[in-house]
Amino acid sequence: MKTMTTTDYTATVVVDKTPQEAFNAIADVGAWWAKSFKGNAKNVNDVFSVKFGETFVDFKIIESVPGKRVVWLVTDCNLHWLSDKKEWNGTRVVWDINPVGNATEIAMTHIGIVPESECYSDCSVGWDEHIKSSLYKLLSEGVGLPA
Repeated sequence: MKTMTTTDYTATVVVDKTPQEAFNAIADVGAWWAKSFKGNAKNVNDVFSVKFGETFVDFKIIESVPGKRVVWLVTDCNLHWLSDKKEWNGTRVVWDINPVGNATEIAMTHIGIVPESECYSDCSVGWDEHIKSSLYKLLSEGVGLPA
């Protein structure tokens, strides 16, 4: 039997919070990812944008199961430092939230951002910082480090 391995970017953190607290923190995008956040990021059909200087990304929530899972679809973007400034368009950011003992595991997979992607190395570093440091700090200390 062949096992499938994914090459999409993935980051995982474990926090001493409930799955619902983790879900709520992920939806509070402005508290851990981008100070320039507009919209809502919790319920199906919510739309939101993040902006960093010339760079912006627009999302639509296409799946939301409170305390368990949320999926963001990239509907538009301008990744100004890449030759393909629209590389994220149509990609999905999937957040899976699972209880692990008394803690909660958050696994984020950016489907469509693979090692062959132009932004993979830079985006991996950025996502690592935002998830493993800022989102983790928001959940463990109450204050994130949004850019």
